[in-house]
Amino acid sequence: MKKLSFKSIAIVAIATTSLMACNPLKKMSKYAENIKYNVTPDPLEVHADSVDVSITAKFPPNFFHKLATMTAKPVLKNAEGEIVKEFKEIKMIGIEADGDGQKVDFEKGGTVSYSDKIAYDPSMENVTMHISAVAGYKTKTTDFETVKIADGTITTSTMAQTDARPILGKDNFKKVIPRSVKADINYMIQQSNVRSSELKEEDIKALEAFVKNAVENEFVFKGLTVEAYASPDGELTINDNLANNRAKSASSAVNRILKKNKVEAAKAEGFATETGKGEDWEGFQKAMKESSVEDKELILRILNMYKDNEKRETEIKNLAATYVEVAEKILPQLRRSNITINADEMARTDEEITQLTKSDSAVLSIEEILYAATLTNDLDEKLRIYRLAKAQHASDWRGANNAGYILVLKNDIDGAKAEFEAAASIKENGTVHNNLAVVSIFNDDMSSAKESLVKASGAGAEVNYNNGIVALNEAQYGDAVSKFGSENTFNAALSKMLNGDNDGALKAIDASDAKETAEGYYLKAIIGARSGNKELMGNNLKSAIAKDAAMKTKAANDAEFISFRDDAAFTDAVK
Repeated sequence: MKKLSFKSIAIVAIATTSLMACNPLKKMSKYAENIKYNVTPDPLEVHADSVDVSITAKFPPNFFHKLATMTAKPVLKNAEGEIVKEFKEIKMIGIEADGDGQKVDFEKGGTVSYSDKIAYDPSMENVTMHISAVAGYKTKTTDFETVKIADGTITTSTMAQTDARPILGKDNFKKVIPRSVKADINYMIQQSNVRSSELKEEDIKALEAFVKNAVENEFVFKGLTVEAYASPDGELTINDNLANNRAKSASSAVNRILKKNKVEAAKAEGFATETGKGEDWEGFQKAMKESSVEDKELILRILNMYKDNEKRETEIKNLAATYVEVAEKILPQLRRSNITINADEMARTDEEITQLTKSDSAVLSIEEILYAATLTNDLDEKLRIYRLAKAQHASDWRGANNAGYILVLKNDIDGAKAEFEAAASIKENGTVHNNLAVVSIFNDDMSSAKESLVKASGAGAEVNYNNGIVALNEAQYGDAVSKFGSENTFNAALSKMLNGDNDGALKAIDASDAKETAEGYYLKAIIGARSGNKELMGNNLKSAIAKDAAMKTKAANDAEFISFRDDAAFTDAVK
């Protein structure tokens, strides 16, 4: 073999250097491994159904040629190395290159910042993030070797449960309905006997009709009260006795009506309460204020000026002409007994109401029908009864609203939406708007849900809870924690953990109905991983997998456990 001279070697070296100077991409490709990447977050995370990433790339000195360009794109690859998602491109250019892009100095190097957000889909769960880059110089291009820069993707926020809470339109059914009737008996001056003409007055006739109806409908009579008065004229002692006698006479008259209608309760001791109230100065003052008596202002001043009733009476009688008018127009109406009969109307029994919803529902009130639905736990039967209420009482929004409530429980969201919209067309109120928000939450339309929940403000604790679900889904974790308040549910626990409160999350899930579900155990395993508690992580992973075998595959692919994939606490749980 012919040996090269020193001169020949020098010529080759110069030629090689010239060639590299003419094509700097080879050097950039060779030293691309010196580019330092920092990814936040790492692993990637899903929040509000999106993956948001920030990347800084630090280029070393003497790397980026002054006239070179580089286009880079973060991509996600699955376990088979296939690209499943691409982020937007970023362009960088040398310090003397023309065109758009972030400038990178050749001598000093430089740092480039990048951020992007893309919608999440399940293909992004068990992936790694890589940088795919192409450098250019004049007409030449070079593909850099793809570099892994981060893991992905933590999907814990997608575990949020759709447990939005609708609100029933409450019934106003009462098993006992207080009923009463009132009447007055008036008397002649200085008399206490009940005149036959008084017993023919309309209010006494109404009292008799009440008693008859109460007996026919088996009301429970509670008592009779009579309060009797004398007009403030005459001697005080006489008037006190007169009021007492009037109370007795009125009570006797009413008791004859009760006896006639065979009201057995009226025979009991203490059924009737008779009270003589003496002179009715309070009634006198009220009647004067409402009267057109010429000197009524003067009389009212006398009432205020003197507290002694005899002095009052003397001063008023001194107004001779006026007193005649007062005696004719005011005093007669004060000589009276006020009568009240109290009774309780007893509602139909639960058994009667239930049977009538099937045999003769037309006789039932809307309150009875709505109440009937509370007497069964069968959702189909509840739905039948609420639809009955809707059909027979079309002007009442509660029938449609409550039918929608049951359809939510049956997971018929489209059917529920139609019922809630029907209820809203009858009457818009906070309850209906909350329920429309529930439909929007189930349909993953958080924007519409928020609008409806604003209108639902004050309708109940359910509104706050549903606002918490919206906040959780929009990655407003602090707000979600606040809205859930003292609730102990899976979502409340998830919100606390995502807000950085692992201890609070653990307490919430342990106090929830989800504590012994596969999802509950799995969430506790994540809490264990996040807090570095291997025992908590491992034990709860085992419990989750025991409840649901699918949790084994989920855990194996879950970026929450990346740091533990080679740890015995993890491998023992998922083996």
